[in-house]
Amino acid sequence: MSRSTTIKLPAIDIAATHSPTASRSRKRSASIVKVEEVCDRVEELMDRGAYVNSNADWVNAKGAWLIHVVLIICGKIIIDTLPGMTQEISWTLVNLIYLALSYLMFHWVTGIPFEGGLHAGAYDELTMWEQIDDGAQYTPAKKWLFTVPVGLFLASTHYTNYNPWLFAINVTALIFVLIPKLPQLHRQRVRFMAGTDSASGMATPLTPSFPNSEPSTPTRDSQVNLTEAHFR
Repeated sequence: MSRSTTIKLPAIDIAATHSPTASRSRKRSASIVKVEEVCDRVEELMDRGAYVNSNADWVNAKGAWLIHVVLIICGKIIIDTLPGMTQEISWTLVNLIYLALSYLMFHWVTGIPFEGGLHAGAYDELTMWEQIDDGAQYTPAKKWLFTVPVGLFLASTHYTNYNPWLFAINVTALIFVLIPKLPQLHRQRVRFMAGTDSASGMATPLTPSFPNSEPSTPTRDSQVNLTEAHFR
């Protein structure tokens, strides 16, 4: 006499994989302007001491301070030779061109443009202003480089007869160049539209989810009874 055997399988909870608690949403960053600091690494400090940084040491050489005055005078003479040039426009152009070139040289370009391989990229993230005097503040070279734009601005303001429109242009350019020279902004980088995560607005699943296959799929409070008749 055969005896029927019943096998009970535990309930499988498929709905738990679709619960809202099983997903985690990414945080959306609302940062528009982000300030980052450039830090030193041990290997970079060792590479900087291996060779002389000719990219920044020239500012302390003989005649390096005088070259700024010579370039300003030469630029003023060249601009004055243009036909129809007035003194107001000439001084304004000299001031703007000098400020643009100085900003590009000291605060925009990073690393060492020439012979940068000697330092194994130790200065790749530093501007020339940050390389001068090994980053020390209030040195004679940096005081001179801070004074020259201010002096040229005062001269251009005087020779433009204090024209309010030209004054506004010159003072705006001066502020734009002097701000990166401040010690408070040493090795600081301003990033625009910098987000921490790529905000997609969609949930990131923690566990894989599967769609319901058929209506007969076991749910929470159901059990499946298997007998010997299922295996005949």
